[in-house]
Parts: sequence; structure tokens; C-alpha cells
Amino acid sequence: MKAYLRTVLEEALRRLGIPAEEPILLEKPRLPEHGDLTTNIAMLLGKRLKRNPRQLAEQILQSLPVDSVQFAQVEVAGPGFVNFRFTAAFYLEQLQKLLAQQDRFGKSELGMGKKTQVEFVSANPTGPLTVGHGRGAVFGDTVARLLEWTGYDVTREYYFNNAGRQMRILGDSVRLRYLELLGEPVEFPSDYYQGEYIREIARHLKEEYRDSLRNEGAEGVFKARAEQEIFADIRQTLKSLGVEFRTYFNENTLYEEGKIKEVIEDLRLRGVVFDLDGAVWFKASVFGGEKDKVIVKSSGEPTYRLPDIAYHREKFRRGYDLMIDVFGADHVATYPDVLAGLRSLGLDADKVKVLIHQFVTIVQDGEVVKMSTRKANFVTLDELIAEVGRDVVRYFFIMRSIGSHLNFDLGLAKEQSDENPVYYLQYAHARICSILRFAESEGKDYGGPVRFDLLKTAEEGELIRALLDFPGIIESCALTFEPHRLTEYLHTVAGIFHKFYHLSRVVTEDTELSKARLALCRASKIVLQNGLTVLGIAAPEQM
Repeated sequence: MKAYLRTVLEEALRRLGIPAEEPILLEKPRLPEHGDLTTNIAMLLGKRLKRNPRQLAEQILQSLPVDSVQFAQVEVAGPGFVNFRFTAAFYLEQLQKLLAQQDRFGKSELGMGKKTQVEFVSANPTGPLTVGHGRGAVFGDTVARLLEWTGYDVTREYYFNNAGRQMRILGDSVRLRYLELLGEPVEFPSDYYQGEYIREIARHLKEEYRDSLRNEGAEGVFKARAEQEIFADIRQTLKSLGVEFRTYFNENTLYEEGKIKEVIEDLRLRGVVFDLDGAVWFKASVFGGEKDKVIVKSSGEPTYRLPDIAYHREKFRRGYDLMIDVFGADHVATYPDVLAGLRSLGLDADKVKVLIHQFVTIVQDGEVVKMSTRKANFVTLDELIAEVGRDVVRYFFIMRSIGSHLNFDLGLAKEQSDENPVYYLQYAHARICSILRFAESEGKDYGGPVRFDLLKTAEEGELIRALLDFPGIIESCALTFEPHRLTEYLHTVAGIFHKFYHLSRVVTEDTELSKARLALCRASKIVLQNGLTVLGIAAPEQM
């Protein structure tokens, strides 16, 4: 409906000779008496054109190609809102289109093929993925799915570093465990990588090389094998979660290809860096930062900011129109320096959207718990998936705004009842499939034209209107990067369907009414299945 109405409004603006530079936003009014949809485009245009927004709204209204078959009422309200109320006939026509589009319902060309990159997870290969990584993984993948559904050309990218101090410590951790397996006494530093996964890598090396690596350094075979096995584990974990990347970008290539040096030289040419106490400082304060920041330490080693600026510059060079970074809360104070660096290089940092997700706590019976200490003192994502299943993990990670801390309730996640939101949603889809199977088993002729005009009850009307909101919800979630609103919407649709089912018998002696209600069931199935597909969650036909 929003797409149709947007087209109608664009046509009205063309008639008035007004270029629509502002996006035409359509939302549900807060009060039902204000109609089905409203737009503030007149107020946005009034601000730019320095014209009275209410008068402009009246002109837009007069230029609208209003069809009484589709619109029951169109009016100007308040300071310049244009409110629309659709007819019952329009809703039934849209319901037919929903049924015709099936798995394409909800897709749009809003993004117009814009080249978009979503970078997420980006954990260095130093250990298994934790539940914290899992939240970023599911959120990033779901944002990518939403953008794909709205016509963006999306690349999922994983950025990592297999060099530096972390990796040196990883290699030495494996080396010491290897020597330990050979029976040599070792002192294992407390800040080295703990956990059984380090011992497993060391055991594999001992099985393959026996004692021939006794005198090898940490950064040779030990580091290489650790990176290989851990990254294989990371990829498998992500695959089990339904997350796959098109590209992997290694930070080390920025050094090998001279990109780091190039950025420093360009920043010097622009006069935005200075030397002090043997270090190189970036004038971040000039570009919106709180204070100037070190980008190269006095030791000659770059801080994180420099390779991150160089990496994002390469994103621009690859021609992305929109770049989305999904980071954990530990990045909240640091990413502004990278954006300031991009601005200092003359790049449009507004093309970079940074999305920060808060931490995750595993909770059972109201208490914070650790599911296992097998792989060190953290809960691995693999363990969580094994405990409650992929669908539950994905849904629970996405059902709250990423701006809030997430308590992952294990007890609720395991429940097979309506209290579990995943079960509730999947059960609604399975119930519809059961109804359709029952109708087929009755052996009646439910084919041919459907009299949608027989759908007259309040609960039928409520369900139809909710189903037709789906494309608008997808667009809105994609534009705001808020996939949790899709889970809320689908939960609402499931609730409305359950109410419809309890109040309206679907398969009755009235064949024509049965056909209409079965069509409404099929429409509900399409919306639930398409929504679950966007979330990366299965839509079971039986439970």
C-alpha cells in the first residue's frame, strides 16, 4: 500500500511542478480516527520551499488522482499532514495481489540496486565465537537480508587481522601447550589464551609432527595452524547459524599493499597530522572528535585507528554507496575517530552507518549462568546453538533493539509453549498448514474464483489490514536498521491470526465462505513464511 501511495503522491507533486527531493514517508497515524496512513511530505517541502505547509498540503490534496474505489477519505490535518483512509474494496484488491505475489510479497526496489556493504562479526581468529559475537552475527545478517528484500545490492564482508600481538600470543600459547604434551615443564602466562581449544590444536600438531617442532618459534607453524583451525571453526559456527560471507578482508593486506603508508602521506599533505613525542597525532578535534588522537605510537606501531581509516577508504574505492559497520559496545568511543579520519580525507562519512549492539548475558531461573567451561571462561556460540537450536538463537538475538542489553533466558528459549515467542510464531505457521491440509482432505471443490467480499467480520478485516502492512514494515525496518520491529510485527500477526481462527470456523458447510477464509489463511501463511525467511528462521509445516 505504501508503494502505491508513494507513486500517487509523486504524481501529484509532478503536477504541481515540485521536485520531491525529500523522501516521501508514510506511517500509520497514532490514532485510528486519523486514517490508515499519513505523510508529512508537505511539512518537509514547506521547510525547503519556505511555504506554508498546510496550504501546500491542500494543494497536494487537490492534485491527487483520488479514486473513490480506493480511497474512502483523504484529508489535511494539523500543521500539514495528509491522511488517507482506504476502502474495503481496496483492501480486498490488495489481498488478491498478495496471494498472486506469494514469496515475492514484501519485496521492493526501494534500494534501487545501490551497492551496499555490511561488515559484521569481524572477530580475529584467536578463539571460538562467543554469544556476544553471535548477536552481531545475527543482527548483521538480518540487516543484510532486509536490504536485499528492498532492492539493495548487498555484500556481506568479514574483516580480520591475522598479524600483531594477539596472534603472536596465540601462536606462543599453542607452542607452550605442545611442549607440555611432550612432557616438558612450562610456565603458562595468565594472559595467554586459555581453554581446551588451544590444547586441541597442540595435540593435532603433536600427532602430525611428533617432537620435531620442539625448537620451533611461536610465529611459524604454531601460529599458522592455530589461525587455520580456529578460522575453520568460526566459519562452521557461522554456517550453522545461517550466516555466510561473500568476502573476507585481511587487515594485513593494507600493510603489504602500502595502503597504511599512503593514508599517512595523504593526511600529512592535508595538514591534519602532527608529530609529538615521537608519535604521529591526528587532529581529530578539527573534524568533530573530542580531542586529537595518536595514530602511530612512538614505537612505530600504528594504533587501531590508522588501519581502520585505510580499510574504510578502500571501501569507498570499491564503489559502495552505503557501508554498514556492525560493532560491539566496546567500539562506542572509538569509531568516531575513524569517521573523522574519513572526513579529513575528503570522503563522505555519511555513507558509513555504524550500528552498535550491546552485550549479551545468559540467564536461567533469574541467575547468570555459564553453560560450559570446556573452551575457557566464556560461553561459546556453538554451545548455545547446540543447547536451544539455530532458530531460537537467531530470534532471541534479534527480538530486542540492539541498543539495549540482552538477557538470553535459557529456560524460556527451551519452552515448547506460547510463552516462547519463536514457538508461538512457528506454531501459527504450522497451524495454517494444518488447516489447509484438512481442507484438502475434505475432498470438496475449493478451486475457482474467490468471493473476497464475504470476508466481513471485524477479525477478518483486522487480519487483512495487518497482512497488508508487511511490505511497509520491511521497508521501514530496512531504512531504520531495526529488524527487531519485524519480530514484533510478526508476533502481532500471529496473535491476530490465532484470534481469527478461534472466532471464525474456516472449513464450513458454506463452500464460498470456506474458500474466502482459506484464501485468507494462505495469505497469512505467505506473510509469516516471508517474514521468517527475512529473519533466517524456518517456517515448519508441522510441530
